[in-house]
Amino acid sequence: MNERRVFVTALALALGAAISLGLARFSYALLLPPMRAELGWSYFTAGAMNTVNAMGYLVGALLLPRALAKLDARTIFLAGGWGAALLLALHGFARSEALLYALRGLTGVASAATFASGGLLAARLGQQPGARPSLVLGLYYGGTGLGIVASSLIVPPLTWPVAWQGLALAALAATLAMGWGTRPLAAAPMAAAARGAGFSARDFAFGLAGYLMFGLGYIGYMTFIVTLLREQGASGATVVAFYILLGCGVIASSWLWAPLLQRYRGGQPLALLNALLAVATLLPVLSAHPLAVFASGALFGAVFLSLVASTTALVRHNLPPAAWPAGIAAFTSIFAAGQIVGPSLVGWVADGAGGLARGLAVSAGVLALGALLAARQRAL
Repeated sequence: MNERRVFVTALALALGAAISLGLARFSYALLLPPMRAELGWSYFTAGAMNTVNAMGYLVGALLLPRALAKLDARTIFLAGGWGAALLLALHGFARSEALLYALRGLTGVASAATFASGGLLAARLGQQPGARPSLVLGLYYGGTGLGIVASSLIVPPLTWPVAWQGLALAALAATLAMGWGTRPLAAAPMAAAARGAGFSARDFAFGLAGYLMFGLGYIGYMTFIVTLLREQGASGATVVAFYILLGCGVIASSWLWAPLLQRYRGGQPLALLNALLAVATLLPVLSAHPLAVFASGALFGAVFLSLVASTTALVRHNLPPAAWPAGIAAFTSIFAAGQIVGPSLVGWVADGAGGLARGLAVSAGVLALGALLAARQRAL
């Protein structure tokens, strides 16, 4: 596969990240203020919607190894995209909490199918002649930024039910492009023995613990930051500019952190990026000044998906290719577990004294703990 084909295929994979995280999950921060106002939600209920989404994501991650034994990763990757597009469209017709919980949960399953299998496909693509593994992974995870920018342009001008329909159309178009661009990656299913060979959770204990703290901490910011800015008096244009800047930061992270992920084989990247996220989360808590707000968005966007990429790089550096699916599935599962607790925890804290500012301060503390844990992860 020549360099141009590798690049085109990597971009097609990046659209999977755009759907599974950008359109299907992080768009919720923009939709939350009008949905909460119209439907009368508490902060806890608002956070619980993302908790259920993360529970669905965990279910999808746990089912992935079995699915990979029967279907090739590309088939799962595309099935998740089609499923997400359909489920996003259905969100626009829902009003009851029970139905919205169900849709958020199923969307999480579809997101895990696309995102986790896409990470595996990106790792395989990085082994092709002419490919640079860290850059391919960076492009893949940076695709989430495309979804965030698209959400920033689609959601604000529309009522929230129509906005869900717009997100669904964007997911549909992206899935069509994914199908065309990833044709060279079609492969046979992986045998169960090969999928699990060589992976031991004990060897990655500190990396997994640091990643759990990341899942707990980052999702509070990505769920509630727009609501916090609205409460602080930010205008609609400021919020849109903030979220676009955050999305552009995710895209830029592909180039910012690729050398770091390539150089270190242990938990150093995971530790550094967790620490930077803690700073980014704390900035809007300490000050509502536009400089602090935009610095927070730029830094958070430039870091958080590269932290996800750092765990794939950690697996790739320290395990044989046959063990990559099991390693990626383990990190995906622990990530999902953190996301389950994080939104409801922050919402519960925010419903008490101190409001959202206190909730995000707790998120920052969790991310700092994650940095300390990850720093103890050594290369195998």
